[in-house]
Amino acid sequence: MAISATDALSPLDGRYAGKLAAVRHVFSEAGLMRERVRVECAWYLALAAGPAAAALAKLPGAARDLLAALSDDPANTDVAAIKQIEARTNHDVKAVEIWLREQLKARGAAAAELEWLHFACTSEDINNLAYALMLKRARATLLLPMLDAIGAVLVSLAHTHAAAPMLSRTHGQTATPTTVGKELANVAARLQTQRAGLERVGILGKMNGVVGNFNAHVAALPQVDWPRFSRQFVESLGLEENAYTTQIEPHDWIAEYCHALMRANTVLIDLARDMWSYISLGYFKQRLVEGEVGSSTMPHKVNPIDFENAEGNLGLANALLGHFADKLPISRMQRDLTDSTVLRNVGVAIGHCVLSYASLSAGLGKIELDSVRVAADLDRAWEVLGEAVQTVMRAHGLANGYDHLKTFTRGRPIDAKAMREFIASLELPPAEKERLLRLEPGTYVGLAPLLAKRVGRP
Repeated sequence: MAISATDALSPLDGRYAGKLAAVRHVFSEAGLMRERVRVECAWYLALAAGPAAAALAKLPGAARDLLAALSDDPANTDVAAIKQIEARTNHDVKAVEIWLREQLKARGAAAAELEWLHFACTSEDINNLAYALMLKRARATLLLPMLDAIGAVLVSLAHTHAAAPMLSRTHGQTATPTTVGKELANVAARLQTQRAGLERVGILGKMNGVVGNFNAHVAALPQVDWPRFSRQFVESLGLEENAYTTQIEPHDWIAEYCHALMRANTVLIDLARDMWSYISLGYFKQRLVEGEVGSSTMPHKVNPIDFENAEGNLGLANALLGHFADKLPISRMQRDLTDSTVLRNVGVAIGHCVLSYASLSAGLGKIELDSVRVAADLDRAWEVLGEAVQTVMRAHGLANGYDHLKTFTRGRPIDAKAMREFIASLELPPAEKERLLRLEPGTYVGLAPLLAKRVGRP
């Protein structure tokens, strides 16, 4: 039964449905069914080219062509027909097998040839590979490209604002100045590291039977080197083989995948919160979008909703990803069924990731630096030069430099006149004193511009 967007239980399939078509294509029930069909067909063809070559030598060309087409791209899978079969079998993977049997039979496959479908397989041989292919595709086509896009924007902004001075705030209090570009470069570098970690996670699969020992395989065809054949098959799908499993692939790699994605998301939560704060301080303005309303009662408001939306969805994603990482590697003895219902929700976490990345990209695309506001804050915080002054005092052997500056600056506003009078009173070499007298909060940024310009470059 079709459900309207306003009746959907999950906002992913309701309010945000229009933004998540690509995620649904991969992780929906239909997407899972298609990948199961792909694996079943690929396994049949592998058998036909190997252990079952003699038995399947006369498989009709039409049947072989169907198998090849579906193993390459299962888009033509009749998901509705499979679901009708499942309604009477109450078994989703068996429904795939029965549907494929019907399709091959209609194309001339003999009864004996049909018996090689799902040969020596447990449902988990099909399922683990299907989910592995889904998560691999999501990483390659959704997650990494979107993370790269955010990273590219951050690098561009870092370079653009590399030399734009900004007051730091540690513990929420005024602190040593930085530059806008350097703060964005920090995030870009962190995201690059976590993105690389996600890409490095190996995606594993298994094709070794009911409890991972090739029991049925050896019983039927003892002359075959089944571990080697299985490894070659799994690798032919673009996956890495896990040779040691129970009935299920133990999902340790999925935990790694989830943890790597959580770390990238955590960097982005930090970014979303900081951008919210900088907008609140007035350091960034947001470009107006024609027709948008910021408040039902306060018409002046331009809210940082993109960053708020991103933070909320990243939190939801990480809560789910954390549960997957904690739960999926645990299965009682050779297997229980608790992983099955949990795995069906991996697309929900990916959906929240995709929503958040889109929101962040939108938010970063709207911001404009208010350099006047940033400069005004710097000019009200001459006390931050205390660090520079006491460090120069130390370098020239003046005793108790830190304590002198602490007494002078702590807990009270310091303006340019007061700071320069203090510097003038110090027994420093004239050249050093003159250098400090020329220093301003907006020029006390160290190597921040250089570091900001380096980010994203070899």
